[in-house]
Amino acid sequence: MPQFEYLARTTQGRVITGRTEAANQSVVARLLREKGLTPTSIEEGSLVAAAVRAKPQKQKRGRIKLEDLVIFSRQFATMIRAGLPLIEVLSILGDQSDKAQMKATLRQIEKDVQGGASLTEALQKHPRVFNLFFLSMVRAGEAAGMLDAILDQVATYLEKTAALQRKIKSAVMYPSVVSCVAMCITTFLLVKVVPVFEDIFSELGGDLPIPTQITLGLSRAIQHNYLIITLGIAGVVIGLWQAKKTAGGRLAIDKFKLKMPIFGPLFLKVAVARFSRTLGTLIKSGVNILSALDIVAKTANNVIVEQAVYRTRTSIQSGESIARPLTESGVFPPMVTRMIDVGERTGALESMLTKIADFYEDQVDNTVAGLTSLIEPVLIVFLGVVVGFIVISMFMPLFKMIEMIDKK
Repeated sequence: MPQFEYLARTTQGRVITGRTEAANQSVVARLLREKGLTPTSIEEGSLVAAAVRAKPQKQKRGRIKLEDLVIFSRQFATMIRAGLPLIEVLSILGDQSDKAQMKATLRQIEKDVQGGASLTEALQKHPRVFNLFFLSMVRAGEAAGMLDAILDQVATYLEKTAALQRKIKSAVMYPSVVSCVAMCITTFLLVKVVPVFEDIFSELGGDLPIPTQITLGLSRAIQHNYLIITLGIAGVVIGLWQAKKTAGGRLAIDKFKLKMPIFGPLFLKVAVARFSRTLGTLIKSGVNILSALDIVAKTANNVIVEQAVYRTRTSIQSGESIARPLTESGVFPPMVTRMIDVGERTGALESMLTKIADFYEDQVDNTVAGLTSLIEPVLIVFLGVVVGFIVISMFMPLFKMIEMIDKK
């Protein structure tokens, strides 16, 4: 008979640990409740993670992230599978949450469920925490009586989504940081170092080489117009930020993201992976295809993909297949649409979507690695050329002066 280690709370709130033999987790949970204990964690064949101490946890500030929802979903599924009542599960999760916003959210959900609301109805009151995908999955789990299995699927989906986001951030953040550093170094040289040489050259007199004149001109332009330049950069940033809030602006920006050099193919692969993973997970959970496509469109994070999915949904309502409108959209690669077509005709659409998502997530890994190895030397060469040009242009008049002294 398997052995289980557990964490449980006494009626006084003290946390205790122990080990017992039982047929499954549900039996362990029942035995603990018969002893007046409230189980918080039951693990088979491994040491239970560090016990949650009775002393109050220090609450963290900040918004709820995907990683928090992954932990929430996993723990929720484990305790539901162990046979704990829903109210008790919400109470335990609220007690052990170390993030203030998550704790407050779970406390409110617990109150709503106690007041007679379903879990889905209680979650719907917190759209900033639980998006449409999460709500649809929970609704399907409640309807099918498979909430624990559905929550495990949600956790797996969120883990993969979080991994994709981290890859995108790493791909974009590195060149952005290096570019900013290069601009700061260049600006410092032009504003602080070059003017010192300019004073020296003015005292020496004579004609300056063209590279030196270019560098001095840039230095004067930045010094005399730094306010205009700063306001211009701020205006561009604010303009793009406001454009993202309009339908036309979002469309133009998302279209540019998919077409831009170097990063465009990466963004497209991420969009395809997200589309396939989300649609496959929803279909696997029993969500009908029209509702699933509606959710996929609203969670696509790209207007171009969103429009293509909505056109597909409209075509399906008219009795057409999924693959044809996706092909006509011109967004999805031929391999994707053909695999979806095969999956639709063979009744293995869910499996085919999962394979597509796995393939494109691997492609994202490879693309990010390739971009990192490509961008690093390019940025280093660019920085070297810029700094080298400034340094050489400043020393050229000095070399010329030395030559004139030697001739005399």
